[in-house]
Amino acid sequence: MTTPTAQTVTPSTDVPATMRASVLKRQGDMAMETLPVPQLEADQVLVQVAAVGVCGSDVHYYEHGRIGDYVVDHPLILGHELSGRIAAVGSAVDAARIGKRVAVEPQRPCRTCKQCKAGRYNLCPDIEFYATPPIDGAFAEYVTIQSDFAYDIPVSVSDEAAALIEPLSVGLWACERAGIKPGSRVLIAGAGPIGIIAAQAARAYGATEIHITDVAEDRLAFALEHGATHALNAKTYTVEGLDVDAFIDASGAPQAVRSGIKAVGPAGKVILVGLGADDVELPVSYIQNREIWLSGVFRYTNTWPLAIQLIADGTVDLDILVTGKFALSESEEALKAGKQPGQLKAVVYPGR
Repeated sequence: MTTPTAQTVTPSTDVPATMRASVLKRQGDMAMETLPVPQLEADQVLVQVAAVGVCGSDVHYYEHGRIGDYVVDHPLILGHELSGRIAAVGSAVDAARIGKRVAVEPQRPCRTCKQCKAGRYNLCPDIEFYATPPIDGAFAEYVTIQSDFAYDIPVSVSDEAAALIEPLSVGLWACERAGIKPGSRVLIAGAGPIGIIAAQAARAYGATEIHITDVAEDRLAFALEHGATHALNAKTYTVEGLDVDAFIDASGAPQAVRSGIKAVGPAGKVILVGLGADDVELPVSYIQNREIWLSGVFRYTNTWPLAIQLIADGTVDLDILVTGKFALSESEEALKAGKQPGQLKAVVYPGR
């Protein structure tokens, strides 16, 4: 990928030469390190990181050292859900951006390939994505990103909510792919952070029935308070035959995927979001006979402006998801927090 020449304008405050970062050295091994502050390219901004949400993919890299073909074979900085403040800008960026609070879309497409030109930049074969080997992420005091992927946020949006625009974008993209519109009936499997975010997103898109399944009663109760209209315990309730317009899987559980497909009515849509097994047995004849449309979700495109508006006007509440707050030196504890009862979303604060 061709990159611009590295140049900067003078920052509004002195940017240090080094920064602290929490680094995944190898599977199950995190360490604090002092690293050089990343150098700016002409079209980039330097963001002083305020908050970083812990994603399931971060946990997966920590626990297993890989996700599919992406293998941690060199030290890697995790974290891709982030917000912060612009500390410096490249030579091609307006210096007036310095000091702005921003939410970061953590990817860099090439902008010139067939997929990018078609508007599907999430499918760019040369895309660079935070915390996906070999690209470092945001468990650090500073990161760089192309200026147009650092979105200004209003005062009413907290650092935590701004960071969680990344998972909200996954939910919005899933709802868009699912064709959810006013009056839609939706089933969501998994009442974790992505499932609850998807429920709020579906409500924002106009869905009137939002069924959500899980095996944890506390998560089901929480989902009912924050987006879902029906909460179903997967241990005791069969969703097959619900005849919904769309099914979004946020669990990754093979049985949940199979059951969810059989809950979809004719010409309905199935969207696979959850990180699960590489191969899952599917009810092919059911899909064929009902002309069900099935798709995966690979990140998102052009979702940040809508997400910021939904948070700012109160349609979506992301602050309620934050159940654990950790200093940068506590990143390893943050990665383990999701397994504790009652935990939904851990947030790391690199400034602490």
